[in-house]
Amino acid sequence: MNSNKVLVLGATGGIGGEVARQLKDAGWEVCALTRHLEKGINQRAGITWLHGDALNRQDVIEAAKGCSVIVHAVNPPGYRRWPERVLPMLDNTIAAALVEGATIVLPGTVYNFGPDAYPVLRENSPQHPQTRKGAIRVEMEQRLRNATGNGAQVLIVRAGDFFGPQAGNSWFSQGLIKPGKPIKAVSYPGAQGVAHQWAYLPDVARTMVELLERRITLDAFESFHMAGHLDTDGTRMSRAIQRVVYQQTGMEPRVTAFPWWLLKVASPFVVTFREMLEMRYLWSTPVQMDNARLIEVLGREPHTPLDEAVEAALVGMGCIRRDGLETFS
Repeated sequence: MNSNKVLVLGATGGIGGEVARQLKDAGWEVCALTRHLEKGINQRAGITWLHGDALNRQDVIEAAKGCSVIVHAVNPPGYRRWPERVLPMLDNTIAAALVEGATIVLPGTVYNFGPDAYPVLRENSPQHPQTRKGAIRVEMEQRLRNATGNGAQVLIVRAGDFFGPQAGNSWFSQGLIKPGKPIKAVSYPGAQGVAHQWAYLPDVARTMVELLERRITLDAFESFHMAGHLDTDGTRMSRAIQRVVYQQTGMEPRVTAFPWWLLKVASPFVVTFREMLEMRYLWSTPVQMDNARLIEVLGREPHTPLDEAVEAALVGMGCIRRDGLETFS
């Protein structure tokens, strides 16, 4: 087994792609499994792309040969077919990790928690979810915990809503703004006065890389929460976008309410909209992550200033250019 060889599942997505990039830059030999080789090769250089499907156990086992780490960052797009796909994919990762004696890294979510855990979430907060996706996430973590009894090691890094240059499917890129378009308005899904937790993807990836560097000192099952960027009153993220766009273009976008009514009307016909509606409660419930355990282990949390992170995200999504001109006129 190569102690510096890693398999990333979901490397064409947001968090998987960013973790793969940072591991490569840190000197790891990075392999990635994908059904679309051309997309992967065009998207990330310096990575060994392997053709296969995370739903095929043998594909995952073959791809993981010689790997000391498997990053499980794969999800069905648009929340579609979670019950049929999410747990089988994880079981395949567990099977491969047990063969190799590998460490599994999982990006965690706040879906696991219910009202009895809010508003401040800690690693030992009770996990009593009230949604279907939350129940699946709890089952995922239980299966991972069980796997540690058979020789696997597990690291879970839990953070808020992702945003970044390549965020993929996220509230930031699919709700607040429109990628590839000049920003005339910010459509905010939450209510003013309600705290919401955000996480900048490169910071999340850096946290995972640094934890992996210390994995031999960690227990078989470890969970870490990131403080990320806390929007304390439901206006901080929108104002950051307004500031960045104004500094770059001289025009300040307005802030509007997200059209939840439209999702409700269209939800009978669009699966993704139905799944988004199920998670609406996270925009009306204050959420804050306690990162004390992470600070204990790393001494600090990787943290990019909010305006800098927002600027990088908007540049990466083709909404502005760093020279101060909008991408589109």
